[in-house]
Amino acid sequence: MRTAAPAIGESIRQPVIDASVLQRVGGTPLLELKGIAPNGCARILIKVESANPTGSMKDRMALAMIEAGERAGRLKPGGRVVEYTGGSTGVSLALVCAARGYPLSIVTSDAFSSEKRSHMAALGAQLTLVPSIGGGMDAALTRAMIEAARQITERTGAFWTDQLNNTDQLTAYHAMADEVWEQTDGRLDAFVQSAGTAASVRGIAEALRRRKQRIHIVAVEPKESAVLSGGKTGVHKIEGIGAGFIVPLWDADIADDIATVSTEEAMAMARRLAQGDALFAGTSTGANLVAAIDIGKRLGKDATVVTVMCDSGMKYLSTRLYGGSA
Repeated sequence: MRTAAPAIGESIRQPVIDASVLQRVGGTPLLELKGIAPNGCARILIKVESANPTGSMKDRMALAMIEAGERAGRLKPGGRVVEYTGGSTGVSLALVCAARGYPLSIVTSDAFSSEKRSHMAALGAQLTLVPSIGGGMDAALTRAMIEAARQITERTGAFWTDQLNNTDQLTAYHAMADEVWEQTDGRLDAFVQSAGTAASVRGIAEALRRRKQRIHIVAVEPKESAVLSGGKTGVHKIEGIGAGFIVPLWDADIADDIATVSTEEAMAMARRLAQGDALFAGTSTGANLVAAIDIGKRLGKDATVVTVMCDSGMKYLSTRLYGGSA
């Protein structure tokens, strides 16, 4: 039996077939949280970055850094790429490099989840592990990883994406801010994001402020290592944030507030999110939500606060966050 022809003026829906997994980076949903937002709190919206191919917002910046290297001629066809990472950036770079045909050397540590290391290796990355002290993240570990990446770069002549200093990634977060603006129709009063390299909070805040100057920006850091707010460096277990020193991409003028959240508070909130709103996320997302709810209470129920679900909880099943021993 033949299907009737479409009426005049009716569009014919064409199947969408992507040429590469990289075309699925970005365009993530924005979701209103109903389960964990308390009474009297602002509306809390969360950008669900687990919808990216590796389950992380870092897919955006990894693609931006590689494409910038290609355009500048610093990354030649088949050339090696090097990076130091707590895991999510490494997984994202492994995805991009596998899709583009670049060998990848990653420097990481046992301080970060085994799932991330296994994911990087599965995508073809060669791993160098720098041991931590007791599985914690601190300034000494960050600097040791940086030095190991520098040595690999010198030895191999590779292209070092150098995420701690690389401003090419900011364009990826400007684009993410444009998505948030369109999804909220410009109706947001505050934006909350944790700071690791500080590229995401800086890039998103810059782009939002170009459209609306009076958006309240909150940067989030570990309470155990609250260096951005003038505290002492220390050891924490919120993966992906809190380098332990003032990072080069940090711009103190971009944030109206710096919220400090402990590892335990962040883990507890991530577990609440899973059960209250059925979103399975990592510890940095928990930290974001502790700070987002705090500013939401201060702004009141008529306001809108946007924050970020940085990655998927699938990356943390072996860790203490979800019952593991690490």
